[in-house]
Order: sequence, then structure tokens, then C-alpha cells
Amino acid sequence: MEIIEKPSFPALKPSELNSKKNSSRRIPIPPHRMTPLRKDWLQVYTPLVEHLKLQVRMNLKKKAIDVRCSKETEDIGAVQKAADFIKAYCLGFEIGDAVSLLRLDDLYVDTFEIKDVKTLHGDNLSRAIGRIVGKDGKTKFTIENTSRTRIVVADTKIHILGSFQNIKIARDAVVHLILGSSPGKVYSKLRTISSRLKERF
Repeated sequence: MEIIEKPSFPALKPSELNSKKNSSRRIPIPPHRMTPLRKDWLQVYTPLVEHLKLQVRMNLKKKAIDVRCSKETEDIGAVQKAADFIKAYCLGFEIGDAVSLLRLDDLYVDTFEIKDVKTLHGDNLSRAIGRIVGKDGKTKFTIENTSRTRIVVADTKIHILGSFQNIKIARDAVVHLILGSSPGKVYSKLRTISSRLKERF
């Protein structure tokens, strides 16, 4: 019986792993984010070019950002990271927060609508949004600081940026507020969770 030897292939370099199919991406920009993007263009452009070594251009005709790999690009997932960063910026996150998606691998953006939790209309919907944000944004800041996430409330949509576990903590707090819990109750739950996390680490 003939024994077939296992083939051995030399390790590929990152530049060789970049297939042409995945080396470029066009990320559409919503109309209401075009003006802020023009203003912040240098801050958006710089980390993509210097940190990820990508080629980037603003396509005003198509209202999009074109991103593609260059010869210097080392990271295989650079284009995907760039797309996640630009999408996070378009959702309303600050550039400083969105940049963390380029530097850390275990960060995600989670989006849900208030109606996914509970169907609310008119004043009830406005009050739910008011409970999430709080006076002068106090409730939102408390949830962000305790769960180490960033939250954007855009009309009835809620976007949360953070690690998987932290997103869950923040989402649970927001859901309780939508369902009618008072901020005081949510604060006490968050304090318990944060003390548990401090004990763990």
C-alpha cells in the first residue's frame, strides 16, 4: 500500500494573503454625515493611512469613501477594520472612540431600536429616550463609564461601542430604562456589576 506524504507549504507573507477581491471597499456615507466628514477628514484619513497603511479617498460624486490596500499594507483585515471605523464614525461616535476599533480586535458596534424592546409612541417614546440620556446626559455618561462603552442615541436607534461583555452590561441597563425602571434602580445595579468586575480583575 502506497503511503502518501502530507504536503508542506511555506508560510505566506501578509502581502501575499491579500487577495484582489478583498483589497478594496467602498463605504457609503449618509447625507447628514457628509458635512462633519469634510470638517474631520484629516482626523479620519490619518489613522487609516499611517496606522493601517491603506490608500483612502473621499468620493464626493458617489458620497462614499474608497479604501484599498497598498504595497505597504501588512494587516490582512485592514480594509475590514477601516470599514468598521468609518461606519462607527457615520453612526455618530467620536473619532477618538471610533479609532479604538482600529487598535483593538475585540471591539464591536451593537445597534438596536427602542421598538425592538417595547413598542412606544408619542410622549411615551420621548420619555424613554429622556430616561436613557438623563438630565444633561448624566444617565448616559454613568452607563458608559461603568460599562466602559460608548453610547450614541440617534432618534429611536441606540448604538453601543465596546467589548462583547461590556456591550451586554450597557444594553441591559438601557433596556431596563426603556421598560420604565427609574435611573436610581439602574445606577444601583450598575454599581453592583462594577464592583463585581473590580473583584474579578
